[in-house]
Amino acid sequence: MEKLEIKLENCYGIGKLEYVFDFSISNSHMIYAPNGTMKTSFARTFNDISKNDKKISPCDRIYQNRKTISELKVDGSPINYETILVVDAEDSTFDATKKISNFIASKELKKKYDAIYYELDLQKREFIKKLKSISQSTDCESEFTNTFTTELNSFYESLEKIIEILDDKYVKYKFRYNDIFDKKGNVKKFLEKNQHLLNQYINNYQELLSKSSFFKKSDNSFGTYQASEILKSIEDNSYFEAGHKFLLDGNIDIDSADKLKQLVENEVSRIINDESLKEIFDRVDKAIGANFELRAFKKVIEKDNLLLIELEKYDDFREKVWISYISDLKNDALELSKFYNTKKKDLEEILKEARKEFKIWENIISKFNSRFYVPFNVLLTNQEDIILKEETANLEFQYLDKNEEPVNQSKENLLKILGKGEQRAYYILQLLFDIESRKGNPNNLIIFDDIADSFDYKNKYAIIEYIKDLHLLNNFKIIILTHNFDFYRTVSSRLFLGDAVHMVSKNDDRTITLSKGQYRNDVLKYFLSKLGDPKIFISLIAFARNIVEYTEEDSSDNYRKLTNCLHFKPNSANTKANDILEIYMSKFSVCNGRSITFGEKNIIELIIETADSIIAETDINEILLENKVALSIAIRLKAEKYMIKELPSINLDSIKTNQTNLLFTKLSKIKSGQEVEILDKVNLMTPENIHMNAFMYEPLIDISLNHLKELYSKVCSLNQT
Repeated sequence: MEKLEIKLENCYGIGKLEYVFDFSISNSHMIYAPNGTMKTSFARTFNDISKNDKKISPCDRIYQNRKTISELKVDGSPINYETILVVDAEDSTFDATKKISNFIASKELKKKYDAIYYELDLQKREFIKKLKSISQSTDCESEFTNTFTTELNSFYESLEKIIEILDDKYVKYKFRYNDIFDKKGNVKKFLEKNQHLLNQYINNYQELLSKSSFFKKSDNSFGTYQASEILKSIEDNSYFEAGHKFLLDGNIDIDSADKLKQLVENEVSRIINDESLKEIFDRVDKAIGANFELRAFKKVIEKDNLLLIELEKYDDFREKVWISYISDLKNDALELSKFYNTKKKDLEEILKEARKEFKIWENIISKFNSRFYVPFNVLLTNQEDIILKEETANLEFQYLDKNEEPVNQSKENLLKILGKGEQRAYYILQLLFDIESRKGNPNNLIIFDDIADSFDYKNKYAIIEYIKDLHLLNNFKIIILTHNFDFYRTVSSRLFLGDAVHMVSKNDDRTITLSKGQYRNDVLKYFLSKLGDPKIFISLIAFARNIVEYTEEDSSDNYRKLTNCLHFKPNSANTKANDILEIYMSKFSVCNGRSITFGEKNIIELIIETADSIIAETDINEILLENKVALSIAIRLKAEKYMIKELPSINLDSIKTNQTNLLFTKLSKIKSGQEVEILDKVNLMTPENIHMNAFMYEPLIDISLNHLKELYSKVCSLNQT
């Protein structure tokens, strides 16, 4: 791959872009794109093409009626979409926290695995939806899974565990699951704490059963549960319609289901309304009422006193309740279990292939741990897969907290602990694998989309080091997109990119232009070499004032003169360009002996004239710093001129700092409306441009020249009014 020809029209935010990347001069090309110009649109377009989309569908409705063109050619032939990889550290879709697979594998294997898992997940979600409707549990899936295992089991395995014992006839529980089986375990703690009261209630209940003419307490008790099972078996009355009868103790004939039901209800009512039993229940009820967090449990028990008997074996009752819920969905449960087993074999085959990729992952993790500075270690282990309980490559994380022992953390917990930059480093793991797995391919095109954005400096250099490794491999061609100016300069320098560095500008019709990359070295040195250009001469004022501030006192004549160029002061009208040149020569030896053609001009007039000339340019360079700095200074001066006119009593000599802001504060107390809105924008957009220094001019690169031109015109209109 030597030449990549790009022709894009109406692709997301790109109106038009035509360019040829020449990889014969460099394996990598760097593009600096200020926010909102084209970076994300460019990456998304390539990402769509990598998925074999022949035509890119515009993402914004505004483009729907416009023809979309996306033509990519490599050395004259259409590009092979499989060679493209778009790397975006913000893309965390591969991760298990998105409820997709928890195992480590190549992108293709993982895609197949996730497709199967996605089908399973759809079926499961429908089932869980129904189950939640019955149980009213706040976290239905995990509550059910945790009930039937003490190990790391999947939902499907827990379901398989009880599928054979589901029944068509079961006790239906009407309480909300979490009213008894609450997340915090308050009910269980209460029962354990008041075990003596519970025992008294159960003992009294058992004693009343033993005295009942219907229920009996013996080694094989016949109690309310057994009675309810009999009632269920005869509820359709067919037993009695066939001429059968029950003869109960005491010569009581039962010849219908209704008569038996009435007898049972009367006997149960007699037992639970027994005074001694009620007394103990009231004590239990009072103890529950003393705990505010048990108010829901209190209501449930008051509706059905006999639940206290069931709660003697709290965990067993929990299982019984879930079996009841799922028995209500028996057919759905059987269907889901059957579907899971049809997919299980396919998943096992994929996992076999995944095990072969251990070596690549070992290399990736070794490189990651040695290069990236993060508060965790990554370990590759053979753990049981969360779905199939099969051995497969899996990642473990050990969180490192200063001098304490490493603590194992799940991915979910780890991501909650990590900062944004550290999370990005975590996501890099999968991206590194995608890249490493392509090393055997003869041609690869990688698009890095702000890969180091929000990293701290140590990790930013780690990713630069990795990109440099790829840059040295001839089977990788790389386009690096960024809006981080420091990253732009560092990569350009570390990779010795020469002419393969570009800056983006965007016209009003969204046409994208790639120009030769600038400002990779010392911008002050460049400005001093072009001193005779009025734009650059004016732009140097901000740099020079910053240096004078550090080398002289801010009360010095030089500092005052330079300040008079940036703010309207009584002496501003007396300052000439030659006066400023003298300061330059005193501070920068390279300026000695230099002359300017506009030396006799008043500096304020020169600034305004230069700004007017910038506005009048028809084919202006959007990127040039001198355009933005000179225009920003002129905007400030025009804004101050208007505010001073509106504040005739203001004493400018008394203002020692922040003059523009102070004038704005005073004016906004007596004025409102459009004028104040325009002046507020002046305060927001121009401070960094006027008080910049040789090391902090990045905000100017990002700011739109068109926005500054528009603001200048508005400020000029204020003065005309």
